[in-house]
Amino acid sequence: MAPGRMLERAWQDHGSGRWVRPAVSAGVLIGLAWLLDVNQVAARLGGMRAGWVASAVALSVLQVGASAWRWRFTAARLGIDLPLGAAIREYYLATFLNQVLPGGGLGDVSRAWRHARGARRPGSAVRAVILERVSGQLVMTAAAAGSAVLLSCELGVARRLGWPDGAPPAGAVLAAAAIVAVTAAAAGLAAGRAASRRISADSLAGRTWRDVRAALLSGRALPVQIASSALIVASYLATFVLAARAVGVGTPLPTLLPLVAPVLVAMLPPISVAGWGVREGAAAALWGAAGLDAADGVAASVAYGLLALLSSLPGGVILALQTARPGPPRVSGGSRGRTGRRRRGGSTGAAGAAPRRATRSEPGRSPAGRSRSAPAPP
Repeated sequence: MAPGRMLERAWQDHGSGRWVRPAVSAGVLIGLAWLLDVNQVAARLGGMRAGWVASAVALSVLQVGASAWRWRFTAARLGIDLPLGAAIREYYLATFLNQVLPGGGLGDVSRAWRHARGARRPGSAVRAVILERVSGQLVMTAAAAGSAVLLSCELGVARRLGWPDGAPPAGAVLAAAAIVAVTAAAAGLAAGRAASRRISADSLAGRTWRDVRAALLSGRALPVQIASSALIVASYLATFVLAARAVGVGTPLPTLLPLVAPVLVAMLPPISVAGWGVREGAAAALWGAAGLDAADGVAASVAYGLLALLSSLPGGVILALQTARPGPPRVSGGSRGRTGRRRRGGSTGAAGAAPRRATRSEPGRSPAGRSRSAPAPP
């Protein structure tokens, strides 16, 4: 199925519910427009500075490249070859679809489906996409949790808990974080090992657990996943800061940065279109709680959404080109261990096209003089 048909099918399959997420986004934005000074927000957006916008777009190129590399690494841990160029192309396409389709995740669903079509092990190909996304979202959630601790200190929560300096001792924070992280990791590994002894290795649960260990939890994979996801999350935070500077929000960086990760985490639940409305509502609430102008938070959030859409436009170009091209493109290079040789003859355009079966003798001619070869697929 071509990407354009997938977009149309995904929209139709939502039925009457396809209007719920757009309604959520529109409803929250209308509510914010009623509560805040719309003219102030519009004035900031109208004065967006080209230099900051260009910096954010340039950063998005590195962001997509790093994300595609993380996907390629995850797939390789599951024994699947994925060329980096194909990974970048598919990531741009998925990013664009996430921007324009309700829910914010249908682009990744499309990416998983297209990746599985060209893989010898479709289940592992789908799980490579899922695990790659899980890796990033766990690090983003951890960043939001750390930001929440910092915000609580700034808002005086720590002082009310009895710390005279308005913040808990750094050693106590690090020790508590380390204890929680080690306990959670140990509990997860113990539960996984206990479950793996009770389930068949060939069952879906057994294969999933094996892929989770190989792609995320193994000694070689875990540091790479954490480091790459931390780099990608840092690029998202930097993009929001650039968006804030583009609209003239001059909040000092130590005050601005802890507000960003919770705003971006608010986009994760699939209840809106690309996070629109929910992201702005979270920004207004956090800016107001921090004693800042809520309109500035909304303006920075809208600018971030516009920059995200602008940065995804290469995916729209890829969508248009692939929609006009007949036959579904091949995404994956296949599983490791395959010879990788292509048979001569036959069609090579479609990923699902079967190679021609070899014959014992040289192909002959039919009585009418026509070749016995099967016609190329339309």
